[in-house]
Amino acid sequence: MINKTIKIFLIAFASCTAVYAKDYTLTSPDKKNTIRITIDKTISWSVSRGAELLIKPSQMSLSLSDGKNAGISPEALKSEVKSVNENIIAIVPVKNRMITNNYNEIKLTFQGNYAVEFRAYNDGVAYRFVTSFGKEPVEVNNEKVAFNFNENCNIYWPKEDNAELQSHYEADFKVTKLAEIPAETYGYLPLYVATNEGTKMVITESDLTDYPNLFLFGTEGNNLTGRFPKVILEAKPKENSDRAEVIVKKADYHAKTSGNRSYPWRVMVISPDDKGLLENELVYKLAKPNVLEDTKWIQPGKVAWDWWNDNNVYGVNFKSGVNTATYKYYVDFAAEYGLEYIILDEGWSRTTTDLMAPNKELDLESLISYASSKKIGVILWALWKPLDLNMDQILDQYVKWGVKGVKVDFMARADQYMVNFYERAAKATAARKLLLDMHGAYKPVGLNREYPNLINYEGVRGMENNKWEATITPVHNTTLPFTRMVAGPMDYTPGAMINTNKDEFYVNFGSPMSRGTRAHQTAMYVMYDSPLQMFCDNPSNYKREPVYTRYISRIPTVWDKTIALEGKIGEYAAVARKNGNKWYIAGMTNWESRTFSIPLKFLDGKKYKVEILKDGINVAKHAADYEIINKELSAADVLSMEMAAGGGYTAILTPVTP
Repeated sequence: MINKTIKIFLIAFASCTAVYAKDYTLTSPDKKNTIRITIDKTISWSVSRGAELLIKPSQMSLSLSDGKNAGISPEALKSEVKSVNENIIAIVPVKNRMITNNYNEIKLTFQGNYAVEFRAYNDGVAYRFVTSFGKEPVEVNNEKVAFNFNENCNIYWPKEDNAELQSHYEADFKVTKLAEIPAETYGYLPLYVATNEGTKMVITESDLTDYPNLFLFGTEGNNLTGRFPKVILEAKPKENSDRAEVIVKKADYHAKTSGNRSYPWRVMVISPDDKGLLENELVYKLAKPNVLEDTKWIQPGKVAWDWWNDNNVYGVNFKSGVNTATYKYYVDFAAEYGLEYIILDEGWSRTTTDLMAPNKELDLESLISYASSKKIGVILWALWKPLDLNMDQILDQYVKWGVKGVKVDFMARADQYMVNFYERAAKATAARKLLLDMHGAYKPVGLNREYPNLINYEGVRGMENNKWEATITPVHNTTLPFTRMVAGPMDYTPGAMINTNKDEFYVNFGSPMSRGTRAHQTAMYVMYDSPLQMFCDNPSNYKREPVYTRYISRIPTVWDKTIALEGKIGEYAAVARKNGNKWYIAGMTNWESRTFSIPLKFLDGKKYKVEILKDGINVAKHAADYEIINKELSAADVLSMEMAAGGGYTAILTPVTP
């Protein structure tokens, strides 16, 4: 981190609202976002952007089982204010290698040994509690989190039904109004909200450690209120399941934690339009800094993945399956096309609960040796519970075998214990120089900044659902960049080679297909933040189309710079990204065809060779139809981005050598 300037500045406050009330005002560096904090019988904040009130006074408090109530009858003792303008150098640059971290902050300290910190950024606001209750553990019975919106906003609601707040966090986003959400109905974060004037907000959290996830409940009004999963005291395996659990007993509190600590940031991303959300990295900026001294071994990359395609390879002289010959075929494919990794998903081990013994058809050590000889890394899938019970021994064995990473799956919980499992897994894998990919996971909350070997998260309704249902549409795909992806990287797993138009799709588990065009799938490799990016289809399908496969294999998975070009949730998105001296441009649309004129002013004075992959002339009849066009362009030119219904557009721009 390079700290450019830190200075103390004065925040004016007034105390005329009531006899004992005191107001503080905090504005963002660009003066557009304003937090107003009122200290009265409770602590509350309201948030505005310009003249538009977004959040009406909303209370916050923290209640402990010993009777302490931070935020109730508060008495402010002092205020400390500062302005920070610094650059964060991202170890794994999901959007930008250098991230500007510019904010104003006020810390209000109260009688009773607690404080509340507020931050105002140009792209959002946040607050958190800080307590100094002593080293002994405290039990948090409740944290009051409320968002009292000024109006009946539009909301993309990821409705959940499990009474225990358990989920894989893969809901479909339903467009509704705040007031239409029934009371006691809840959704998980991140949560997209838009005002009638068009201001966009995404509610989420950051720096979540030793504490459960926040969920938001409806109130049959314009308000959302927070709740947390309770501490689980006893759970047992669900009958006839190797991964599901039944909660037997819960505590009255949702966290037992240190009395001296900072709590998670309650975050509200703010943008004047959808397009701005494509560039937002507020969760990352609010997270703890990287704690790893050596990070050179952390290598993002592309992955030949087996599970989605059901190992359905063909044109080979062996019987395909979860066996040595099949995975050597994956290794050969990865080496031929410049992919960095292969994943052995569920089925590689003798049982799903015995993670230290390969199945009888898989010579894992010889496979890893073979992969290593071709400079291909191997990543192994693991259920979370067996890993949790024997983490050190299992990970030590993986290191002995030469494994490069672990894909941990089916957590499906967001309570304090599970949050701590994420951190323990990140720390344990980092100590052994192993990558970590979390599946069946809640959203990113900043841990990937603290432990950058935590390279990817699922927690998204992604391509895998095409194996059993028809919900993954171009509308859904153009919703994700403005919802789930705002929180951080997402393992959507693109790359389908069998593509269908709107009314052609059908479920096929063994030979799955996508909804939307081939060019739509291609654009995901640039559009979606995913430092560990999957090639989900089987190598046989890719090898049949070497021109196409070489095109997508040239797209990197991390970025030096990201520029949002166009965006409207559920309709379209377009971005430009830079890696090294090359630029990559992508666009995606829903079921409507579109054309955008993209000025190339972000380019330097060089001329660029541009390789465009776009929807083909016959794409309405055959969704996999595409064409590749080559031309030369410069910053003075305008790129015409043409996309068919359910389509996409990708361009690779390489500087022309004089």
